Formats: sequence, C-alpha cells, structure tokens
Amino acid sequence: MRGFAFTQRMTARGRRALTTAGIMLAVALIFAAVNSPVFIAASAASRRIPIYSVERDGKFCSLSFDAAWGNDDTQKLIDILAAYNVRATFFVVGSWAEKYPESVRALFDAGHEVMNHSDDHAHFNRLSPEEIESNINACSDRIEAITGVRPSLFRCPYGEYDDHVVAAVNAMGMEVIQWDVDSLDWKDLDADTIYKRVTSRVAPGSIVLFHNAALHTPEALGAIIEYLLGNGYTVVPVSELILDGQTVTDHAGRQRPA
Repeated sequence: MRGFAFTQRMTARGRRALTTAGIMLAVALIFAAVNSPVFIAASAASRRIPIYSVERDGKFCSLSFDAAWGNDDTQKLIDILAAYNVRATFFVVGSWAEKYPESVRALFDAGHEVMNHSDDHAHFNRLSPEEIESNINACSDRIEAITGVRPSLFRCPYGEYDDHVVAAVNAMGMEVIQWDVDSLDWKDLDADTIYKRVTSRVAPGSIVLFHNAALHTPEALGAIIEYLLGNGYTVVPVSELILDGQTVTDHAGRQRPA
C-alpha cells in the first residue's frame, strides 16, 4: 500500500510537472510569436501611425515650426532661414492665421510651406470624425484664402492622436506629421541646450520640431543649420522629405518604401 500511495504521489507530481512545463512552453511560444518581425509588422499595419521620420537615400531632414499663439519671432525666423537658403514647414493654427495673415503671407512668399495645425488647437482625440474634418477644413480655408494653396499635411495639436484621428485625416487625403527630434524650445531652454538637443538627435530622415514663438529659438537656429549643412544634410520642407507612391510606416513612425 505504501508503494502504491508513493507511486500515486509521484504520478500526480509528474502530471503537475508536465502541466507546468506545458504552460511554460506555451508562454515561450507566445512570446516568440509576439516579438517576431512578422507579428510586429502586422501590429504596425493594424494601427494608424503618423509619419515621424522618413527612410530615403541621402542625408535629408526637415525643420518644422508650430505657430499657435505668439508672433514676435516669425520674421526673425524667416530672415535666418533666408540667410542659409533653407526652406522649412510651418504648421499654423487657423485662429493664428486669421490674427496674423501678413505673417502667413510672408512665410509663403519666402518659400516656406504653410501647413495645417487645426483651427483652434483642440484636443483631437475628443472629436468625432465629422468634427475633425470640419476643424481641419476651417483652418485650411483660412490658409488657402491667404496663400492660394490648400495644405496637404496636418500636425495634431499637442501631438495627440489615436487611430480614429489618423484615419479621419487620411480620409481627407492628408498626411499626419509628427517629429522624431524635439527641440523642447517651448520650455524656454537656452540656445546652447536647444542646439545640443537637436544636433545630438538628428539623423537622416529626421523631422525636427520647433515653435515660432519660443524664447531662444532664433538664437539657436543659425548654429543648428550650420551644423546640418556642415555635416552634409540637405534641409527640405516636409512635403519634399516624405515619400510618394506605395509606402509603409512602421511601428516607430518611420516611413519607407513598400
């Protein structure tokens, strides 16, 4: 009887060991599947991701500026960019365009892109697709009335987005543009800190974020452009950085040929 009981206990232990081993094997298989390139690619394809950077031949990058409130430095930025023969992309809010139409026109006349940053800097995650479309169209109407060109790119206020926001914007035939290099100039960092942040992070295909009314951006901008040009970069507006034709945008927001 003792032998029988011992055998039964060992059999039960064996079953538990096999069960535990089976669970561990299943977990391992799931982990491997989830972290496989195929799964990651499928996950990225199922999500709506804005463009953060671009994979393309050559050392290209873009400088972008958000304009939502102040306007003290816009002409300074235009003059600095002109001194280096560099064109940038300005994402402007519709209410800003309405308040400063002469600056919108000056940006456009200087060869810069004037793109859409919403009509009133709303939190787009909270809007319905219909509200998103209406808001973007209101801003584009203001810009087009001043420049004669309707924006094809959109940047979400606060950088906030989700699948329904990106889907609604894409349905309007527009691309959602984020950034992979944040100057953090809106925090009133000094010019040297802004310079170091940007130059230590920029890479081929980068989109750099600035603001038109940040305290020390004009002070830092010239040195940043000199660094980029001195290191072989060609600085182009965002619409010239992003790719045409069949493309994919991976889970990190990097656009590349399909």
